[in-house]
Order: sequence, then structure tokens, then C-alpha cells
Amino acid sequence: MTQSRKDVQSAKEPRRLQQTTLGAGCFWCTEAVFKRLEGVHSVVAGYAGGTKADPTYKEVCSGATGHAEVAQLSFDPAKISYEELLDVFWHVHDPTTLNRQGADVGTQYRSVIFYHDERQKAAAEKSKAGVQEEFSQPLVTSIEPLTKFYAAEDYHQDYYNNNPNAPYCTFVIRPKLEKLKLYSTQEG
Repeated sequence: MTQSRKDVQSAKEPRRLQQTTLGAGCFWCTEAVFKRLEGVHSVVAGYAGGTKADPTYKEVCSGATGHAEVAQLSFDPAKISYEELLDVFWHVHDPTTLNRQGADVGTQYRSVIFYHDERQKAAAEKSKAGVQEEFSQPLVTSIEPLTKFYAAEDYHQDYYNNNPNAPYCTFVIRPKLEKLKLYSTQEG
């Protein structure tokens, strides 16, 4: 079988990655979970949804900036769809608790989907409506347009992989990763 010149060229071109930005509590947890999914190219811990330009971690933790801790994912839609990412999102955190995930409390830990375009907005709304029946309490996750994303400081990036034995990683992140494995096994 011979390939046309166009086929050869398209095989050489990198796939077009898409982005989504999700807040599911502490960004260390969110980053660690989504980094483990096939088709996710990169995950950047950061801040979104607030009013202060270029906030610091300390400012975000004060609750005064309005930002949420988020993870911005670049993903290959040929390997994992936006809808599949949302399905994981719903199941690796508690989207029924307002401004809280476990012991992490404050608006910076809110459950939020920041959509990048109208297609993502529609898919997020559909996903939220569809998954609600799996939860006994109402979902409090907000769905908002992404206006600006700020990458967090370097020491927050790849936190779990760089600090696997830190107490927070052992007692908070590792159970979420176990939950992801269990969920993935049930789905597959």
C-alpha cells in the first residue's frame, strides 16, 4: 500500500491538542490525577477565576483574589475526549461540597469547570446534568468561561511526583490516585 504525499505529511504533523481548565480542590491532587491519563499531554497547576492579575499562592490562599486552584490540561482528543476528562473529574473529587475538599477549605478549593469555548460549555453542562443522578446531594460545581489562567509557582508543578513521601501526598493525593485506579478498572 502506498501513501499519498498528503498522508505522509499529516502523519508527521503533531496532533492538535486541546485545553481545558478544571478546579477540583487542591491543584496538587488535580494535577496528579490527570497526569496519569493516557492522552493528557501536559498538566499545569495554576489559578483562574479571580480578579487579581498574576496572583501568588499566598494571595490565593488568603481567599481575597477570588481565584480557584486549578489544573490546565493539554490533551489529545483522538486519545481522550473532553467528555471522558469530565467523567474523571466528577469521580475523583466531591462536587457536592461548596468551597471545600476534605480538610482544604476556602473558595480557592471550589469545584469549577472553566470552559475554553462554547462547545466545552455545552458539553460541561450536559455532563453535569447527566452525572447528577449518581450523587445524593446537588452538585455545586460552577461552569464558567476561562478569562485568564496564571501558572502557579514552579514548586507547585509536578508536586506529587517530586514529593511522593510528603505527608499531604501520602494521606490526601495517594488515596485519590487509588480511587482513579479503581474507577478506571470499573469503567474498563
